[in-house]
Amino acid sequence: MIDFPTIPATMRVPVFVGEGHIEFGEKPVPEPGAGQLLLRVAANALCGSERPQYLGGSAVTPGHEAAGVVAAAGPNTRTPVGTPGVVFLMDYCGECRSCRLGHTNQCLAKRADYGFTHDGGYAPFELVNENVFFPVDPDLPLTEATLLLDVMGTCSHAVERARHLREDIESLLVAGAGPVGLGMVAMARLLLGEGVRVLVTDVSPHRLDLAARLGALPVNVAEGSLAEGLGRHGLGAVDAAIDASGKGAARQEALANLSQRGVLVCVGHGEGLNLTVSSDLIAPERSVLGSEYFRYDELPGNLDLLRRHRAYLSQIITHRFPPEEIGSAFELFFSGRSGKVVIEQ
Repeated sequence: MIDFPTIPATMRVPVFVGEGHIEFGEKPVPEPGAGQLLLRVAANALCGSERPQYLGGSAVTPGHEAAGVVAAAGPNTRTPVGTPGVVFLMDYCGECRSCRLGHTNQCLAKRADYGFTHDGGYAPFELVNENVFFPVDPDLPLTEATLLLDVMGTCSHAVERARHLREDIESLLVAGAGPVGLGMVAMARLLLGEGVRVLVTDVSPHRLDLAARLGALPVNVAEGSLAEGLGRHGLGAVDAAIDASGKGAARQEALANLSQRGVLVCVGHGEGLNLTVSSDLIAPERSVLGSEYFRYDELPGNLDLLRRHRAYLSQIITHRFPPEEIGSAFELFFSGRSGKVVIEQ
């Protein structure tokens, strides 16, 4: 193993004890084994999928949108100490049928979900298998590098799945203007082009204002129905819709306002969807599909997009907190008065 000169024996980590309480404790800094990297974490972005850990507690240190620098490398690794990069959430096997085809987000023998099953990026150091580490440019701020994960990765994957089934998208609806919804707006505009009308729904005026600054047409569904909101923007239906809210009512309205050949992509985990197959799917030839995270091999293309559109994409990050204020960061994040919130080490 190559030693990093300033690695301590122990580290102070946040402990999610449940009911919205975060305390601090000590853990040993792990030593990387064969094929593993120890990262000195520089930044980790908060995510709505951490709500169960925030409210119900967690046996592991959460954090699945991490960026950092390789502090130590175990045997049989190729990544030099000092390399900056981000962590792909899913520790894929690389050998199963899905992985051989590049579908690493659908690995059939997944070994870990970092931050959920294994300690994640809210700790000062994180141990990962080398295959999930993606190097980035040394001059890219690591807080902004976290955008490559849930914001750009998850969102670009969903947009591309919609485009795979509907090649002539001229209007796209995003349900939910949280950080993933804001990422959907940004990635839809970058991938589909300026001519595509992107609408976004929410009940938070603050988040709708953020979406408007990214170029979306806002629809406040607390003030009326989705159909009324579309009408105010001169639309009777949309070609594609992406649900980032996980709410059954939002999915239901999105489906009802799809055009013929329309596509609904469900990204937000949570509630269900009711449909009548003949009238909702067969007659109008609509499609309903899911989209889970993204493929590791999508990272290089998104890094190129981030290089070229950093100023635009970095608007999605609205708040930065030090580790000792992680409790305040989560309170703000779940209040709906922020975009992406990042803990910086």
